[in-house]
Amino acid sequence: MSDPKISIIIPAYNEAGAIGSTVEKIRALPLEDFEVIVVDDGSSDNTAEVAEAAGAHVVRHPYNIGNGAAVKTGIRNARGVVVCFLDGDGQHDPADIPRILEQLADHHMCVGARTRSSEQHLHRNLANIVYNHFASFIAEFPIQDLTSGFRAMRTEDVKRFADMFPNGFSYPSTSTLAFIRSGRSVCYLPIETKHRVGTSKIKIFRDGMEFFLIIIKIAMSFSPFRVFLPVASFLFFLGLGRYAYTYYFFGSFTNMSHLLMNSSVIIFLLGLVAEQIASLRLEKGNDLFTIEHQSTYAFLRALRGEGERHQ
Repeated sequence: MSDPKISIIIPAYNEAGAIGSTVEKIRALPLEDFEVIVVDDGSSDNTAEVAEAAGAHVVRHPYNIGNGAAVKTGIRNARGVVVCFLDGDGQHDPADIPRILEQLADHHMCVGARTRSSEQHLHRNLANIVYNHFASFIAEFPIQDLTSGFRAMRTEDVKRFADMFPNGFSYPSTSTLAFIRSGRSVCYLPIETKHRVGTSKIKIFRDGMEFFLIIIKIAMSFSPFRVFLPVASFLFFLGLGRYAYTYYFFGSFTNMSHLLMNSSVIIFLLGLVAEQIASLRLEKGNDLFTIEHQSTYAFLRALRGEGERHQ
């Protein structure tokens, strides 16, 4: 039997209440030649059994490792030339999968960006706004939804960066910045989400602070100069301001001014070195329209044509 062209991957941890209906809706989609992989991340309920009964291929973790680890397991087990990820908690509408997949005919990644009409808690909306603006500054690209777990990618691309994904909840942000900084094309498609079934595994303060630190780490991996430069600039102008103050009132150049300005120069130079190292780690993208890609992704253009006819 030939390998499927599309792999739909769902990481799940104690999602027995929603995973069955999610898999059933996916299997009812007007798609051909696809597989549904549910990665049970050490659930203590019957998530795996419900998913298997609904028709998914289930891969089990012996214990709870993390959402990102489940995603990496799904990638390693995927046989399709494109992969699509969505959450197993019922908040994503599987009917949006064909719309996202068809964008891969022209892009390396398509992300389902949650609209304002989506059912989300206020603190989540505010946090996402902050994260999106910060990540847009790091990537020098307008990021509409950094943390959306509903996205599709070309398998050859996601395998390039899969080992860099953290085991926790930040694989969406890592994959977004990795694709953008390596010269791959990313697009966003508006989607509406619902409140999840069951309780969230994310703790507001603990995971919020941890996630912000992860973004800093990701920035240091892909665009360190965007972190070093503001720090160096702040220290330089702080030292310059102190020098102006002490010279005007006391006619002297203090050691503190000297320390601040010297520190800014050192941090600036370290940023240049870190930026060169980061550039060496990333390949600068690949061609979208080579003969190989035209044949490999012809089914995506066919899928786009079918979608346009149904509109």
